[in-house]
Amino acid sequence: MEFKNKINIIQNLIRSKNFSIAVVNCKKLLKKYPDNSYTLNLYGLALQGDKKFSMSLQYFYRALATEPKNTAALNNLANTHKALYNYDKAEEIYLRLLQIDPNNFKVLNNYANLKQSLNNFEGAIELFLKAQEIRPQEPVTLFGLSASYQSVGDFEKSKEIAEEILKLDHKKTSAHKLISGYTKYKDRNEEHLRIMEKLLQEDLTDLQKIDLFFALGKAYEDIKDYKKSFEYLDKANFIKRKTVKYEIKNEEKIFNSIIKSFDQINFSEFKKIPSSRRIIFIVGMPRSGTTLTEQIIAAHNEVNGAGELVYLQNIIQNIFFEDLNLNKQKILEEGLRQENIVEEEYFKFLDLHRFNAKIITDKAPPNFRWIGFIKIFFPNSKIIHCTRGAKDNCLSIFKNAFGSDEMEWSHSQKDIGEYYNLYLKIMNYWKKKLPEFIYEAKYESIITNSEDEIRKLINFCDLEWNSDCLNFHKKKKTSIQTASVAQARQPIYNSSVNSSSEYSEYLKEMNDILDTH
Repeated sequence: MEFKNKINIIQNLIRSKNFSIAVVNCKKLLKKYPDNSYTLNLYGLALQGDKKFSMSLQYFYRALATEPKNTAALNNLANTHKALYNYDKAEEIYLRLLQIDPNNFKVLNNYANLKQSLNNFEGAIELFLKAQEIRPQEPVTLFGLSASYQSVGDFEKSKEIAEEILKLDHKKTSAHKLISGYTKYKDRNEEHLRIMEKLLQEDLTDLQKIDLFFALGKAYEDIKDYKKSFEYLDKANFIKRKTVKYEIKNEEKIFNSIIKSFDQINFSEFKKIPSSRRIIFIVGMPRSGTTLTEQIIAAHNEVNGAGELVYLQNIIQNIFFEDLNLNKQKILEEGLRQENIVEEEYFKFLDLHRFNAKIITDKAPPNFRWIGFIKIFFPNSKIIHCTRGAKDNCLSIFKNAFGSDEMEWSHSQKDIGEYYNLYLKIMNYWKKKLPEFIYEAKYESIITNSEDEIRKLINFCDLEWNSDCLNFHKKKKTSIQTASVAQARQPIYNSSVNSSSEYSEYLKEMNDILDTH
């Protein structure tokens, strides 16, 4: 009875996301029952929730050594491999579980999430639909389905499912935020706007408030009530900022370490043999036009768009970083070796996407930090640096919710301004160090002089001209997971140019910090 009570306590702690306390309780219980498969699995789950993924793997493997048929531990093991970007191992385990039980609801959902991570939204939709047959009214499955339809550009289907979620639970604010993203509000009497306003009177968690405030901020911008829009955006970011432990000094240390390490490096010393495959890296600040640029290039018949890939960053951090410091000696050693470990590892991950084309776009904006590595290890690659007016760019970041840990700096005017200045400093450094290697794609130029700029862009990529690149919004060839999903499915429009002028009186703190000279 005592064992069962302690298990219940740990399960409740995990459900309420008190992972560190759950870890402590699991440790105590394991001293008494060291070979209990259930407890070992629970400990792994608590560690997984606490983002201690490598440690959690050990306990899932121990649980399975004790009880090989523990399907819960197998499922959790696959989820941890997914979190560690071991996508091939995760997929192998999900498939094994589905052979044991083809109707395992949790596994179907988790495998669908993996398909989303690989930008295979058709595969994700298929799995979510199967899970829906088993549990027709499960909000998690419905939300995954709605988000997947949104990513492939089927907004009607996405909205239909999001509205179904709200019928089941009107306080599911993530669904309100989804609907808000592709709704063009005309006035304050719009039904969905009134529903969201009414919801504010109810008891909501901080997470629910964040989603709702961002959704309302977008709605009020649509109807040109910029004061009200800013009030909601400010509230959303204020709550979100309290949930992260971001410190700009860590970012400064990384950026300075990169510049210091590459300052004495002579790139002509490195002679890596070019691969037959070519990556077009699209970099810059988030919300600077990277999604638009990728959609234009990936509309070309010789190109596949991969979206935002984390692979390059993870490889570089695993091989070349010690805490926040870059190991210059390691860069020289690997750069001068005949083998190309960085490119090999990158392509190993890329193969999981099963692209047919030899030319792939990777539009992870933060790759601007790794331009020196790209020059050494991807000798036949192209780098397109997307730029946008600083005030417009930073406002757009402030207006959007980002789930990635990489974006912890995006929730206050001060942090955004200071991060932008760091970005500007390192990009100025790369442009001086590698002037011929980086093509600058100016957002405003693409908007105002589309055909000429798109032709220049395609020419820089060493591609034959293809008129599909002008009509990228009709192709829906490359799925979109980012905040730009609704905008990038439209023809080019100019309403986002100089958009910050409407908010200038509210953004003085950020605008005073920005180094725009």
